[in-house]
Amino acid sequence: MMKKSFGLSIVLTSCLMLLSACGSSTGGSTQSTQAPASSEKPASTAEQAPKDDFPNRPINIIVPWSAGGGTDVSARTLAPYVEKELGVTINVVNKPGGGGWVGLTEIAQAKPDGYTLGITHSPTLPVGFVDPNAKRDISLDSYSIVAHHVIDPDVVAIRADDTRFSDIKGLIEYAKKEELTTTATAIGSDEHLVALDFNKNYGTKFNPVQFKGAADSYAAALGGHVDIFMGNLSELLNMHKEGQIKILGIATDERSSLLPDVPTLTESGFDVKMASSRGIGGPKGIDAHRLEILEKAFEKAIKNEEQIKKIEDMGAQVQFMGSQDYLNMLKENVEKVKNLGDLLGW
Repeated sequence: MMKKSFGLSIVLTSCLMLLSACGSSTGGSTQSTQAPASSEKPASTAEQAPKDDFPNRPINIIVPWSAGGGTDVSARTLAPYVEKELGVTINVVNKPGGGGWVGLTEIAQAKPDGYTLGITHSPTLPVGFVDPNAKRDISLDSYSIVAHHVIDPDVVAIRADDTRFSDIKGLIEYAKKEELTTTATAIGSDEHLVALDFNKNYGTKFNPVQFKGAADSYAAALGGHVDIFMGNLSELLNMHKEGQIKILGIATDERSSLLPDVPTLTESGFDVKMASSRGIGGPKGIDAHRLEILEKAFEKAIKNEEQIKKIEDMGAQVQFMGSQDYLNMLKENVEKVKNLGDLLGW
């Protein structure tokens, strides 16, 4: 019995000594028996969440006019360069009607996931916001602005076989006495404002005829159903070069390097200046991270030298602006349209 008791005492003593060694620190304080904390910080909720691989499927760009017009062609020219930057297919989808507002409304009402964008156009957007007759519940706040792309000056042209006019001065003198129909794509479109500006300030009798898109309006003018072509240089340049029409004047301060022999309206004595301004926007609410990805991709695509050359060959001018600068320009355009309300009968 004594041997067993002595042996058990040794075992118990050894265990107590071992526990004491394991539970003591250098300073003699008692330590928790929990496992030591890892030196690595736990991942944040954002780090644990799966990364957004946007974009990972095709993106649609809505053009609010029919195929063949300057807005459509410039969008299709830009699309391959955006594809290169984003690594996904860019589909250009035409949504004509309502003077551009069928497409512009669809852009504003799209799901704000970054996969539906569209061409934002001035003066169409500002006019649509200001027009009291439209009673729209859409404003600049309805859009996520991405980038500005193109400035495209307006021109005045006639059919090549029209012998009534030889220059812009002769045309204006004629239009003071006789009504002449002109091409237009919407109430308050840039070409419409050119005609109204002439009527107000120079006493002409231009009567704008509205069409769904530029291609339809020019077909009507070529067929003799409309007297005068008023539209963007990019849309009419090739017809001018092919001898189908004759551009008489450009609504800018300086002559175009593409048509150095064609005078500006200003130097011909008519202070009429107008251009189509085109950019990219989407519905309000696109995630800031996705919007940043889109803006950077469009910036690189718009500044691509090859793309710039193609746009210039069309007769338009590339003018990149980031989202904030472009938004500021649109706000300024809204104020300009408000000041032109009397031209539109408001």
